[in-house]
Amino acid sequence: MPLKSSATTNITEMVAPGQTQSSSSTDIIEDTCRTSGRLGVCGWLLIIISVIFVVATFPITLCMCVKVVKEYERAILFRLGRISDKKPKGPGLIFVLPCTDTCVKVDLRTISFDIPPQEILTKDSVTVSVDGVVYFRINCPVLAVTKVSNAHSSTMLLAQTTLRNVLGTKDLAELLSDRQNISLSMQEALDDITDRWGVKVERVEIKDVKLPQQLQRAMAAEAEASREARAKVIAAEGEMNASRALKEASMVIAESPSALQLRYLQTLNSIAAEKNSTIIFPLPMDMMQHFIHRK
Repeated sequence: MPLKSSATTNITEMVAPGQTQSSSSTDIIEDTCRTSGRLGVCGWLLIIISVIFVVATFPITLCMCVKVVKEYERAILFRLGRISDKKPKGPGLIFVLPCTDTCVKVDLRTISFDIPPQEILTKDSVTVSVDGVVYFRINCPVLAVTKVSNAHSSTMLLAQTTLRNVLGTKDLAELLSDRQNISLSMQEALDDITDRWGVKVERVEIKDVKLPQQLQRAMAAEAEASREARAKVIAAEGEMNASRALKEASMVIAESPSALQLRYLQTLNSIAAEKNSTIIFPLPMDMMQHFIHRK
């Protein structure tokens, strides 16, 4: 199997289909391939012996030499401990030499994990418990294998510390009302660090913000007091408008005495509709004065 040179400088194809690599990731891969060096005489000798062994024991060693890489996976091939090619292998069948080649498979699917609840002291000295969820995927399999021992675990730990650092600069009002911008700032902070690991953070969401019980009662009392104050203001405005309307009505009735009699009749009509046994009928004082003078 011919060996490809590892000191190339042209990397334009992304590991994941339909994507392009960032310039920083490209530079890191080039440095990795450049420092891997050549195999040397001993390395070539071991490879020749391995090829002779495969040919001599064929087809018994066929199951050891052929590996299957799935559509959502990529394989990194190490030959004598060094990366054999700057590009990952797959999907499909790949050929591996026994004793000299080591194959490491990397999953490219999006992975999600929950951030455990974190006790955070906000900018205005309020202790809250916040948890969230992070969605990420392997963007560059070569960096994910060579630059970090465990990309998944490292991303999880970094997400916890980033959550505490970002929320520590926000006050409680911003934390409760501006979750979207906080999530975006967390995503940018995580993506900036994990890019050198070949990890792409796709989304960060804050799930729940738990407040202390005393703070919840205080906020509920404050909201109730503000509602009661608004209710009193509305009631006072209604009474003021009603008094103005009564004043205008009394002025109209004073101009026409017959309007008062009509008002009496309307009151009697409303009382009779309720079928009461007692009806109070008011009489004008002008009618009573005639009987008083006669006596």
